[in-house]
Parts: sequence; C-alpha cells; structure tokens
Amino acid sequence: MHVTSGFTLRDATVADLPEILRLVRDLAEYEKLLHEAVGTEADFREALFGPTPRVFCILAEREGRAIGQAIWFYNFSTFTGRPGIYLEDIYVEPEHRGLGVGGAFFRRLAQRAVAENCTRMEWQVLDWNAPAIKFYDRIGSESRDEWRIRRLSGDALRALAGDS
Repeated sequence: MHVTSGFTLRDATVADLPEILRLVRDLAEYEKLLHEAVGTEADFREALFGPTPRVFCILAEREGRAIGQAIWFYNFSTFTGRPGIYLEDIYVEPEHRGLGVGGAFFRRLAQRAVAENCTRMEWQVLDWNAPAIKFYDRIGSESRDEWRIRRLSGDALRALAGDS
C-alpha cells in the first residue's frame, strides 16, 4: 500500500469486485461505450482472482472510497524476448482528477516494469481524449501512429473458430 497526496494506492482484492465494476462502467460511460461494458462480477472474479489470474488491478482510494483504478496485464515482445506491461484501462473519477492519481498509477506500474525486467509499458487512448494525450506526452510516452489496431470479436471470431 502506498499513500500520497490524500489518496492511497493498493492492489485490489476480491471484496473490491463491486467497486471495480462500478469504475469500469464509469469509464465506459465517459468513453461513450457503456453498451460494450457487459462484463459481470463473475467474469472479473475469474480474470482477477481465479486459479490463473489473467489481469491485475490497482485501486486508488480517498477517504475509504475507490476513486480510480488501473487494470493491466503482461504482454510479450518477441523482438526483445522480454515481457512488458499492457495497461488495459486507467480511470480516475472526474472530481478527483488533478490530485496526481494518474501519475501515481503510471509510476507504480513503471516501477514494477523496471523491477521485473520488462521492456516497455503500452496502452491505447481515444483520439478525442485531449487531456489524456497531453498527460501521456508530459510523462514521456510516444505515439505509435504507424501501427493500426485490429480486432476480431463476436460473430467474426466465432466464424473463424469454426463455431457456427
């Protein structure tokens, strides 16, 4: 656990599942994607706390209440032969922005990446999210505009898998 500027960072526990889902839905609403936020508490329980955790969560708390979270997992670079950290979601409630929570999340993950000999941290940002892009520029990240994100999901994923 780490306390700074009136908030605390800590790893999430199974008891935090309702707050994790609330914050995921808050982020989805902010990104105008609430219709895509269909994950259930059971889904998150398995992903975060099941026998083989696939993803990890750090919570920011202020006055005993979750005000933000960073959800991340390990990826791998075949070119370097080493792992990296992929930040799937970072979210801080609007009324708590400006306290340094986002910076603290990135610092915590960077410390972990360095300690675990990871080669990089990566994440995505929506092109209209100017405040986030400005923050990411300020911390020294670089945009990889030459790469295009591709996604296979839903019916197309099932069709390719041969599950008609």
